[in-house]
Amino acid sequence: MCRSNMLEELLIHKPDDPIQYMINHLKQNNDDAPRICVLGPPASGKTTVAMWLCKHLDAIRISQETLLFKEILALTKEAKAYKERKQKIPNALWANLIQERLSNVDCIKQGWILEGFPENQEQAWMLQSSGIIPRHVVVLYAPDTVLIERNSGKRLDPFTEEVYHTTFDWPSDPLVQQRLVKPEDLSEQEMSKKLLTYHRNFPGVFQIYQKVLKLINADQPSMDVLSQVLTYVQTRHRSAAPFTPRILFCGPPGSGKSLQAALIAQKYGVVNICCGQLLKEAVADKTKLGELIKPYIDNGYPASILLGLGAYVETMGMESTNLYSLKERSWVLSNIGTEI
Repeated sequence: MCRSNMLEELLIHKPDDPIQYMINHLKQNNDDAPRICVLGPPASGKTTVAMWLCKHLDAIRISQETLLFKEILALTKEAKAYKERKQKIPNALWANLIQERLSNVDCIKQGWILEGFPENQEQAWMLQSSGIIPRHVVVLYAPDTVLIERNSGKRLDPFTEEVYHTTFDWPSDPLVQQRLVKPEDLSEQEMSKKLLTYHRNFPGVFQIYQKVLKLINADQPSMDVLSQVLTYVQTRHRSAAPFTPRILFCGPPGSGKSLQAALIAQKYGVVNICCGQLLKEAVADKTKLGELIKPYIDNGYPASILLGLGAYVETMGMESTNLYSLKERSWVLSNIGTEI
């Protein structure tokens, strides 16, 4: 699985240095470990979602804050220098910091939750060129008015780094309440500017990750948000490779097997094979096979006895409508019997 993923990503991204790309990919890749990006505008709940996912999935949370203030990396000092000078940290430096952190053993074994990054298309391309490919990208969204209101009521637990809100999410523990602090948040005007920047940059990020991206409304109860996020990140994306579906409908008499099979065949252009209908046609046409089957039908033998005959009739039906073409095509099969 790891090799097929690497080949697929190599063909898609066409890196300038394919050998180094494959080396980086092998270092980063673990098919059993989560690789998730949690994105969204300011105050949309990225930290809450990322921390909850880390606890639930036992993964490592990586954010700009953890990279600057909790990690001891080769490039941390350089990045902090930009921060102290109140200068913007270059995209390339952020990408290198993240690549260095994700190459550690804990991230490789446990997986990672990357919070709030990439912020723009250039950062996303830099991550991809380093072999950092998320399996799931969660994007939270809410009306700007809601986000501005949330920003003003945000409170931070300095011990756990969990984020609370004076209106929407106040802790029940009095000890936690006492130690909450108001973070150095933006004014309403600065928040509006941040939101404009986010809305301007998001389409570029969406373009890159759209096949693995899920938009989730953050303007709803937190448990609903977390439930939807968890459901998404636990899904496996279907391969884009061509395949030939073969569908089998089972169920008791009167459950609608034939109808559902006909609808599926009509909608997706697959061949509808109804064993019961084939049996009836064989009997009505008085073929040799029909004469063989007729006594069983007349005597009301259970479906288990007719199952083998039904399979045989289905094969004959295939031959009468070009067996080779049906072997190459998709099909939906129903009414094979109720006893197996």
